[in-house]
Amino acid sequence: MLKKILAVLALCCATAAMAVEINKATEAELDGVKGIGPGTSKIILAERKQGEFKDWADFIERVKGVGDARAAHLSEAGLRIGGASYRPTIAPVGGAKR
Repeated sequence: MLKKILAVLALCCATAAMAVEINKATEAELDGVKGIGPGTSKIILAERKQGEFKDWADFIERVKGVGDARAAHLSEAGLRIGGASYRPTIAPVGGAKR
């Protein structure tokens, strides 16, 4: 029984360790996210100095080279904004109606 509890705790800790909060992460932590290299880390940190990222849309708008596909990839790799993973916004089919 104790082994099962320890295994569950270890799994929870490993899962939690994978998440990197963009507004609190160091350059090294950002570099540890698959898909973020030193160049992107520096861009993220420079933009963060202007103000925290409000959400994924704000992140995509402010960080050059990040679009929906890359945001989804980074989210799968553990990047979080305000604790949230990326969820693409779905545009209405046929565009907006007036």
